[in-house]
Amino acid sequence: MDKDRIEGSANQAAGKVKETVGKLTGDAKLQAEGNSEKVAGKVQNVVGGIKDTIKDAAKSNS
Repeated sequence: MDKDRIEGSANQAAGKVKETVGKLTGDAKLQAEGNSEKVAGKVQNVVGGIKDTIKDAAKSNS
């Protein structure tokens, strides 16, 4: 598993927590930061998945 997938998942989780805390406390800034972090984590996770696919394809063709 690519490190980007691991880091992306961690960022998604942290973003979800921030977003939830922001909602509960009425802190719109924290909620927005959490949402942004969550989206960035999803993108990073996708990039890691693409890297994994490329690595697997390269191994298969070897």
